[in-house]
Amino acid sequence: MDSASSPEDLPRFAEIVVIRHGETAWNASRILQGHLDPELNEIGRKQAIVVAGRLSKEPKFAAIYSSDLKRAAETANIIADICGLPEVVLDSSLRERHLGDLQGLTLRDSAKLKPEAYKKFLSSKRDEIPGGGESLDQLNERCVSCMQKIAMKHIGERVIIVTHGGVLRELHGHAVSAQSKDGKIHNTSVNVFLVSECGDWTVKTWGDISHLQEVGVLTNAFGGDKNSG
Repeated sequence: MDSASSPEDLPRFAEIVVIRHGETAWNASRILQGHLDPELNEIGRKQAIVVAGRLSKEPKFAAIYSSDLKRAAETANIIADICGLPEVVLDSSLRERHLGDLQGLTLRDSAKLKPEAYKKFLSSKRDEIPGGGESLDQLNERCVSCMQKIAMKHIGERVIIVTHGGVLRELHGHAVSAQSKDGKIHNTSVNVFLVSECGDWTVKTWGDISHLQEVGVLTNAFGGDKNSG
């Protein structure tokens, strides 16, 4: 007798499309942003419009959530307008890692001006950064918990989250139970996670920037790599 599961027995899940915010002038100048709040630059706004156009052609989304920092919130509002979503739900738990004494400095300058913080930032030990900065474990705890809560509210639905490169790396690491892939998470890249009602995470799509062929992406911009910020 065929023992295949019926549709009712299959796990149900939320499909969460996680987008990194569009480019900022600070990305282009390779400045560590952290919780500081620069706006999108003109290229970043074009990237947001293009990714929004892509998402508007996909099956309907139930909601959109975003970090409350301007670069993410502006990206999210552009997506919401083009996708016909009524409002963006802002959540500070989706912010980038707080980088303490390094915020507002280039990585090169931080090595000279804040050597202790610089060393902690580059350490593989996931330490807190002097000056009120977070450890990677603290970042992981807040962003993973936030996405899990969002997923449980939207089982059986598709939702969008707009956030930051460092957050995306921690979400990926949680899903695959390993360090995130090498390489850069580009501005407005599309990353898709499936989160089941029993709490299992799967990465369906990672780092897709096929929509940026015409607008382009700054490959040497700061952020989105393993030293994100």
